[in-house]
Amino acid sequence: MKKASLSQQTARRLYNMITAEKKFTPGEKLPNEPKLAQELGVSRATLREAIRELATQGVLEVRRGLGTFVSQRAAEIDDFGFSALDQVRGQLRELFELRAVFEPEMSALACRRATPEELADILTQGERVAACIHAGEDRAQADRDFHAAIVRATHNEFMARLLPIISQAVETAIVSGPHRDRLAEHTLRDHALLMEFFQKRDPEGARHAMAIHMRHAMDEMGLEIG
Repeated sequence: MKKASLSQQTARRLYNMITAEKKFTPGEKLPNEPKLAQELGVSRATLREAIRELATQGVLEVRRGLGTFVSQRAAEIDDFGFSALDQVRGQLRELFELRAVFEPEMSALACRRATPEELADILTQGERVAACIHAGEDRAQADRDFHAAIVRATHNEFMARLLPIISQAVETAIVSGPHRDRLAEHTLRDHALLMEFFQKRDPEGARHAMAIHMRHAMDEMGLEIG
């Protein structure tokens, strides 16, 4: 099993401090961020991610302007959902392993085979994704449409059959975890580079751009490929 990320390890430590060590009790306010980060030996950025994970599971409550408090429900949560998180991360890792293997080649193939109409559709769908990100809107459907346009342009029936798997990976990545904002930033840059190569009809460039996109996504989600 993949080693937990530093933020997840920190979340586990905080959870144990609450439930096992009884250092913090339900309703109690946590120490301020600099002090707690120093105590845990992590950066403030790592601590924030850990707190977001715990808040998502209902162990902590972040009250704007007041601080972070231990939820009254903390004692009722057996493992604070770590097993569920591990399962989701495992599924994501496998999905992105698959994507990393064939999506760069799929992009190169689409770049070579796309009709003028299909190429225009790829670029249009890519612009829709960027517009959703800039507007702060849900981009799941736009992202699905973008990848579907690329798959169609390969003119390969078996790649088309893999589209539901791609869509599942994309949607799960977008909606899960504290990485969403950073992933959106990478998506903007990576898609822009990918579309530039599509416009130039540069298959090698498209392959490289998609490989970069997969690497960025896996890095942001802590999905190390062993």
